[in-house]
Amino acid sequence: MLYFARRFISLIVTLVVVSMIVFVLFQIIPGDPALTILGMDADEAQLAALRAQLGTDQPLINRYADWGRGILKGDAGQSLRFSMPVTSLIKSRLPVTLLLSIMALVMAVAIAIPLGVIAARSHGKWSDYVISIVTQLGMAIPSFWMGIILILIFGVRLQWFRAGGYVPWSDSPIDSIKSLFLPAVAIAIPVIATIVRYLRTTVIEQLKLDYVRTAYSKGLSKKNIVYRHVLKNSLIPVITVMGMIIASVLGGSLVIEQVFALPGIGRLLVSSISYRDFYLVQGMVMYIAVAIIMINFLVDVIYKFLDPRIKLR
Repeated sequence: MLYFARRFISLIVTLVVVSMIVFVLFQIIPGDPALTILGMDADEAQLAALRAQLGTDQPLINRYADWGRGILKGDAGQSLRFSMPVTSLIKSRLPVTLLLSIMALVMAVAIAIPLGVIAARSHGKWSDYVISIVTQLGMAIPSFWMGIILILIFGVRLQWFRAGGYVPWSDSPIDSIKSLFLPAVAIAIPVIATIVRYLRTTVIEQLKLDYVRTAYSKGLSKKNIVYRHVLKNSLIPVITVMGMIIASVLGGSLVIEQVFALPGIGRLLVSSISYRDFYLVQGMVMYIAVAIIMINFLVDVIYKFLDPRIKLR
């Protein structure tokens, strides 16, 4: 229980610090929301009235306290561009980003675990070298460039998938998944490469330990030993980096949404930055940060259950 209590306290402190950094950074960025809304022709009286309405004429600490209370209640303010609550805009775009991220993560795990085991079992053989070269290429090529290549090959030349755009799940679940397949592949490729390299290293290390030799002496087959014993222990170090992997998936989806013209969080974030919609950008950055922090907390909890020997010192 002490482990979880300390992790929870660390979670709360991290959230407070992140909220302060996000708020202060957007307060020191040049620009006046009132001027953005009313335009350059507005007189000073109109600007002063709108600043009072928006609360931007208040001291910094008061504005942070009001914004923080709103975040806790699920209210991140009003979008300057859309004249809608920031939370409503995020909820309307979240399903696309969430489905894309889940698809990419499922692809990555389903492909990377078998490849990592194959590379480790064939250590020093040609298949190991081939997998190592492919994973190095996967880590080196940016996801947005991979997305463009996939569009040219499978969207334009072969026309197997949509070259861009999104079909809502409510219209057709199958077409919705097909419209997200290429973006998910573009995000998954560098993640697959990362997991394969981690897993390959840990499996090779586990195969050298005493319990593996004991299992061989009992007559167990190599396949049985690898998949029933070695793989379970090898996945524990991989889970420690799952928080970073999931964060990279979310980050990759923000970029890929621009390439494939997907109406998700990433595209909304980029358009909001160009429009200088500070309230929307500030709220989105905060919610993304909260999601990543919560994911890392859950990974720590899962890690503790998988290996009870872990203690926080």
